[in-house]
Amino acid sequence: MLLRWSRRPKSPHSIAQRARIVLLAAEGMSNVAVADKVGVNQATVVKWRKRFLAGGLDGLVDEPRPGAPRSISDADVEAVIVRTLEDTPPDATHWSTRELAKRVGMSPSSVGRIWQAFGLKPWLTDTFKLSEDPQFVDKVRDVVGLYMNPPDHAVVMCVDEKTSIQALDRTQPSLPMRPGQVERRTHDYKRNGVTDLFAALNLATGQVVHQTRPQHRAIEFRRFLDAIDAAVPTGLDIHLVLDNSSTHKTPAINTWLLRHPRFQFHFTPTSSSWLNLVERWFAELTNRMLRRSAHRSVTALTTDLNAWIAAWNDNPRPFVWHKTADEILDSLAHYCNRISDSGH
Repeated sequence: MLLRWSRRPKSPHSIAQRARIVLLAAEGMSNVAVADKVGVNQATVVKWRKRFLAGGLDGLVDEPRPGAPRSISDADVEAVIVRTLEDTPPDATHWSTRELAKRVGMSPSSVGRIWQAFGLKPWLTDTFKLSEDPQFVDKVRDVVGLYMNPPDHAVVMCVDEKTSIQALDRTQPSLPMRPGQVERRTHDYKRNGVTDLFAALNLATGQVVHQTRPQHRAIEFRRFLDAIDAAVPTGLDIHLVLDNSSTHKTPAINTWLLRHPRFQFHFTPTSSSWLNLVERWFAELTNRMLRRSAHRSVTALTTDLNAWIAAWNDNPRPFVWHKTADEILDSLAHYCNRISDSGH
């Protein structure tokens, strides 16, 4: 074992060195000769020979170091967590590390480490809205059922409008990115008009049927339905997932549906845009094209939108829905229980 320790490439250097000391001593070499051979002082040789005689191989391993005693007790940690969750400072809506450190008598860095360990972020807040749709459960099951088990001989498409897309141009030319410097743009901009984008995301393929229009009234929506009708091969039923906008329910649209029996609408619950997968595609459009673009006219904006969507359709990436309706409803029920337990 000593020989393997001394020669094994992955052995720690200190262990290999101590094994060599013991092996050389076993060959009858003096402490001075061993120290010279290994490259250590004589006291080190004496130390590890004694440790080996007393404890064998275990004697060559470093003893665990106790380290400094804890300066923050479990009670101190609990006090920080309780104060963070159940109290607020008198002059602010949430604690900072410095303010809380003063109150509990520890350093700001210690408070920060406790927050990090328990996932507490008092400086952050998020928003939510629960749907008040009386048919919420039925609509969730209907839409998620389409996603998880699409009908045969049919196309499922997620439809919505991204309204008032602004043609924005910066007041001064942008400075391009270079080594050590991010791209820079002026904070102010010029508004050069808006356009509305109608989009229908094919659930199975990820391809998008789209139109741009200056408005998003029922008449524009009906024309978009005509475009979807023309894009989908005859012989296939068409199931559209869409929101509860009034433009989707006018008498003219209902009349159009009677004349096109292969179409069937599936409405998401109110205040539940997250259930429509085309919103995920709109996020891609915003992040990858719109957010950092500049356009001097609506015509230029429309041209870029058409080009970007054409490139997307050349290499579409469908979005896959994973959560079942039961999982969604259970999660919302748990969330509602948390709200009712909070006392608000």
